[in-house]
Amino acid sequence: MKHDIIIIVGPTAVGKTRLSIELAKVFNGEIINGDAFQVYRGMDIGTAKITPEEMGGIPHHLLDFVDPGDTYTVSDFQRDARRQIQAIHKKGRLPILVGGTGLYINAVLYKNYIFSDESQNPSVRQALEQFAIKYGNEALYHRLLEVNPQASTGIHPNNVKRVIRAIEKAQNLSLESKTEQVKELLYQPVVIGLCMNREALYERINRRVDLMMERGLMDEVRYLVERHLQNSQAAQAIGYKEVFPVFLGQYDQKEAACLIKRNSRRFAKRQMTWFKHQMAVHWFQIDQMTDIFEKKMTKIMEFVAGKIN
Repeated sequence: MKHDIIIIVGPTAVGKTRLSIELAKVFNGEIINGDAFQVYRGMDIGTAKITPEEMGGIPHHLLDFVDPGDTYTVSDFQRDARRQIQAIHKKGRLPILVGGTGLYINAVLYKNYIFSDESQNPSVRQALEQFAIKYGNEALYHRLLEVNPQASTGIHPNNVKRVIRAIEKAQNLSLESKTEQVKELLYQPVVIGLCMNREALYERINRRVDLMMERGLMDEVRYLVERHLQNSQAAQAIGYKEVFPVFLGQYDQKEAACLIKRNSRRFAKRQMTWFKHQMAVHWFQIDQMTDIFEKKMTKIMEFVAGKIN
């Protein structure tokens, strides 16, 4: 069976972008962003968006094309990503979907992902309450992780009301139980996952946040504040929502950086939990970033070549 798309997943700051560039060069690929917040214009530093220089001439898609004041849903991404995949295939090239937003990736891969709009369905809250009763609070909380992992920050699984409100605010999937769905793949993916020991990953996250602050994250957030977008979907991203209180005088930049680091570490942990339970991933352990090129790149290349050739 010949595989027709590469998927690269893993927690934030683990090195997915760097790997995707190398794979695209070797396998004639084009890269599709699979991160929920990198679609927004003007949100570059806080989302660790790849720069034109870092792209190395590789075409990238679904980056930097949505105004942060607009709502961009999972179903919007599903539609746009599938169009890009089709266009890349027509050019005889290999699509490489890269990101840490597992829901977005699964929504692209599986035929039967169905989305509902709570504004057109007044019974959604009642259905969510019944879901919690039937499957338990943890199952409901996991639904939130699927819809928007970042929105789950600071919400305890047993706080059902807050979990439901967070799901209602995000774009939610149909309430059909995962166990009742028959998953049918639309593509034949090669799914690669990068993982790193917790201490090394957390150190990378902390360094990344420090660098974000040095590069001007405050100015990016100020741009959103000036446009009165604090409550927009885009502004809920980790790295932005922690900074808004600085402009209200509630705490300083140092405290904001500490909160971003903490929430990013928690998010990385939730990402790994999600990928391990929701996707069939071939994992590669990266102990240091140099491992990608010095120790693991040959193995990754051989693995991918064996799947797509």
